[in-house]
Amino acid sequence: MNKIELIFQYFDGCPHAGTLRQNVKAAIEKFEGSIAYKEELIETQELAIMKKFRGSPTLLINGEDLENMPPPEHPALACRYYPNGIPSKEKIIERLKIIMNSHYL
Repeated sequence: MNKIELIFQYFDGCPHAGTLRQNVKAAIEKFEGSIAYKEELIETQELAIMKKFRGSPTLLINGEDLENMPPPEHPALACRYYPNGIPSKEKIIERLKIIMNSHYL
């Protein structure tokens, strides 16, 4: 079985990175052995462009944004705005279940 790849992208000093990281780590506890988790520190504008950075913090699941935000035309080393607040552990779990049920049967 292939693992679901989660990439947590952030930059140092982001006021919301800790909250999203905590929610992600709590969510993936339920999927032990099924998740490949890594963090990417986006430190420069060049890296933001190369990674098509959507802002800090961002969670990519198998390369797709958790909130389905498309890659920006002009990536920037910037904060990310979540209209409904930082994604909760429950929201992340829900998305992971959908992915597991559709791709990993």
